[in-house]
Amino acid sequence: MIVFPNAKINLGLNITEKRPDGYHNLETVFYPVPIEDALEIVPLENTDKEYNLEVFGASIAGNPDDNLVVKAYKLLKEKFNLPAISIYLQKNIPSGAGMGGGSADGAFMLKLLNNKFELGLSDEELETYASRLGADCPFFIKNKPTFAEGTGNILSSIYISLEGLYILIIKPKVFVSTREAFSLIKPSFPEKSIKDIIKLPVSEWKDKLVNDFERSVFAQFPEIGEAKNKLYEAGAIYASMSGSGSSLFGIFSTPVDNPKQLFPGYFTWQGKL
Repeated sequence: MIVFPNAKINLGLNITEKRPDGYHNLETVFYPVPIEDALEIVPLENTDKEYNLEVFGASIAGNPDDNLVVKAYKLLKEKFNLPAISIYLQKNIPSGAGMGGGSADGAFMLKLLNNKFELGLSDEELETYASRLGADCPFFIKNKPTFAEGTGNILSSIYISLEGLYILIIKPKVFVSTREAFSLIKPSFPEKSIKDIIKLPVSEWKDKLVNDFERSVFAQFPEIGEAKNKLYEAGAIYASMSGSGSSLFGIFSTPVDNPKQLFPGYFTWQGKL
């Protein structure tokens, strides 16, 4: 059985306050985008292994046990009598891009195991399991536009459609530390909530729908700020960094010609929303 975990972008991101536990409260809108990984599981027979993981495409650093697809498998195995499995993961969503690629893989693994082995878990139960994997993992269970609060763990549905528009995602060869990005933020409550701004036409989002990480990240990495300006120069209706970076996206009314020439050396992906 195979599934295709998709990425998400953040439409606006306000860091509202630092919590006593050291984490930060925020508000943002998660929006699914159709750049996808591929995830397949096959039962393993006649083996002493608990699982076997093979990753293709973009490489993933670290111990396989730390991969969220493995953590998702082990999480459900604690309660259910799951067999040993081979896991095949094709990585197309860039890592460290603020697009939730790893979180999507983990959440889709929960859904895949639930369907494959007929575990009977509801979406709400799957969201509870997903929350143990990471703050933005629960979003990918229902995988619909969502307003997120708290640490990104308090989710509520929101109506917004970008259907018919095009998105160009770019990522320079720059690593942005999420921990450091948070350390440079000065939390504050915005005058107007993202929930209200998002109701405006996309053409009015520029300078109103902001990502609080941009100020400090652009100061550290001017190349990322310049890339955002270049998206607007290419005709973007709206452009922003996603999450804490380093990827950016532009929303366009028509496809961009030769994006790889516009952003040489960058990861680029373009699709219809």
